[in-house]
Amino acid sequence: MKKSLLGFCLALSLTVLPSYAESMRQAVQRTLDENPEIQEARSVRLAYEQEIDQAKANYLPKIDVSAGYGLERANTPFTRGFGGANQRGGVNQFGRTESSVQFRQMIFDGFETPHEVDRFTFKTDAQAYRVFGRSEIIGLQASQAYIEMLRNQTLLDLAQKNLETHRSIYKQIRLRTERGVGRRSDLDQATGRLANAESNFFAQQGNLQDAETSYYRVIGVLPKMLEEAPSPSKKNGDIPPSLDDAIELALANHPTLKEAESDIKESKAQHETASAPFYPRVDFEVSYDNNDDTGGIRGVNEDLTAMVRVRYNLFNGGRDLARRRQTAHEIAQAKNIRDNTYRQVMESVRLSWVAYQTLNNQMAFFESHRDSSIKTLEAYKRQFNIGQRTLMDLLDTTNEVYLASIAYADAKYSELTARYRILAGMGKLNQYLGTTLPEETKPITKKQQADARYFN
Repeated sequence: MKKSLLGFCLALSLTVLPSYAESMRQAVQRTLDENPEIQEARSVRLAYEQEIDQAKANYLPKIDVSAGYGLERANTPFTRGFGGANQRGGVNQFGRTESSVQFRQMIFDGFETPHEVDRFTFKTDAQAYRVFGRSEIIGLQASQAYIEMLRNQTLLDLAQKNLETHRSIYKQIRLRTERGVGRRSDLDQATGRLANAESNFFAQQGNLQDAETSYYRVIGVLPKMLEEAPSPSKKNGDIPPSLDDAIELALANHPTLKEAESDIKESKAQHETASAPFYPRVDFEVSYDNNDDTGGIRGVNEDLTAMVRVRYNLFNGGRDLARRRQTAHEIAQAKNIRDNTYRQVMESVRLSWVAYQTLNNQMAFFESHRDSSIKTLEAYKRQFNIGQRTLMDLLDTTNEVYLASIAYADAKYSELTARYRILAGMGKLNQYLGTTLPEETKPITKKQQADARYFN
């Protein structure tokens, strides 16, 4: 009795718990926070940022310390001519001890360090825009998965209503047939249409399960209750007033284009770095050596030097010239990639805009067709009951209502998807939804660039 009462109370408590629907913003935010592709891009961005610090390290001095102890066997003109404490035929053998400290500060390296800092800064920026771009793409995929769930839920509801309508008609025809008022052929016709409605219902159940699987693949959880998706509009300024305006915003904001521009800057900085070997290198060096029992001579040898050294390579087998030519070609390659990206962005925005405009213009007709079909069906039902319409008229009109409702629902959600594609094409999808992007989407600021280039 206690277990039964406890179970009843638990069931009752579950029924009164409020169930909250998930919004599209929440679904997309979860995707951005947990998607493996975005996390991978973030890690690469953080790794690239460390390369900036590696390049900056060349501004700072380098200090090397070494020490060693071992055995030295010396056979030199000195040992042979003057001998030694352990002389054996002109050979001296001692335990050797050595230690040294070297300090080196770069004064001039042919501008290699500042250009390398620039190169890795632009490389990090390119990856930041890549994280931004992946966030837009994954955000669009999450939005599309969300919309597809809404579409398939709506289509399942329509299939269920269509099935219920056919069941009602079937029961009415069967009752007439059993009473001898209806014809057997009408019952067979109603039975066939009912079977088709049942088939459509089960097919749509399968489509909904497929949509759930796609939702899980993109967002990472199975969908439960979903709110209706917000609709970007021209009225609110979410959608630009014209295609030209959309293209202008896309060219100004699209992260993939910004990534391509950063790649060009990186290639140019690398080209400048390749010029460093054509300049002399100047270093200030201080070294101190303390060695004991070296060269076959007992005693301590100390050496302290402070020098400004200039090193200049006069010939390197043509390697440096080839490197310069290579980096020049890489600049051209980066520009070609940028130009191709420009075309792809233009194509994406234009296709999304055309789809949006086409469906938007058709929506009124889809809605009118659906509403007219519903009104016709209601009239046919009344006329069928008084013998003014045949069963075929009723079944055909019922099917037309179903197909018109499907067409309207498909157009509605396809047009909504096109709106989100336009936002993603302009790099503004997450801004519209109000989602929080990862910190790694932010490029290096100008102040950070200056601090990195001129280390202080």
